[in-house]
Amino acid sequence: MAEFTFYTNPMSRGQIARWALHEAGADYEQVIVEYGPDQPEAFTKANPMRKFPTLVHNHDDQEHVITEAAAICHYLAETHPDAGLLPDAHEKASYFRYLLFAAGPVEQAITARSMGWDVGDDPQKQGTAGFGSYDRMVDALDTMLTGRDYVCGDRFTMADVYVGSQAIWGVEFGTLPKRDVFVSYAERLKSRDAYTKAKKIDADLIAEREAANA
Repeated sequence: MAEFTFYTNPMSRGQIARWALHEAGADYEQVIVEYGPDQPEAFTKANPMRKFPTLVHNHDDQEHVITEAAAICHYLAETHPDAGLLPDAHEKASYFRYLLFAAGPVEQAITARSMGWDVGDDPQKQGTAGFGSYDRMVDALDTMLTGRDYVCGDRFTMADVYVGSQAIWGVEFGTLPKRDVFVSYAERLKSRDAYTKAKKIDADLIAEREAANA
């Protein structure tokens, strides 16, 4: 049995976790799960939310379930310290701030915008929403990334997998504006070997599915 069981769908946020698995050099086996009611019992037991990605760490005769893409990213960095993806002491503030900013306000603001939910200019409503507004989120992310190559400065860490996935998706599909700082950051990350290998696996799975349904 592989060290990790990776439940995913190629058309999901599972792409983020696969990239993280490859950056960490993790030993994993994939289980492709379709959307809908007919899903493997092992998957629905591991994650009653039936969300992708879901990762199971098969360790010391126990199964440790990790869900939520940002949590999976950091967990893999923690369990593979030799990969050098964890922050140094002076990098931790940026690492955790950016990682959770992307998992919270960035994700929320983009989702709200795509669903047509506009909190307007009311400061109280913006505070209740948690992400302020889409424009404020974009400006904050721009400010955070300006003047640095990666989340923690000059060095790639696991936080870049999650934050970078937002940037890559954002500039490719228009969920973020194509500002120079987002485009250049996305291009740096897309040149990484682990990203290229992980992306190809999901791209091939998607292509196989499209060919089968043609």
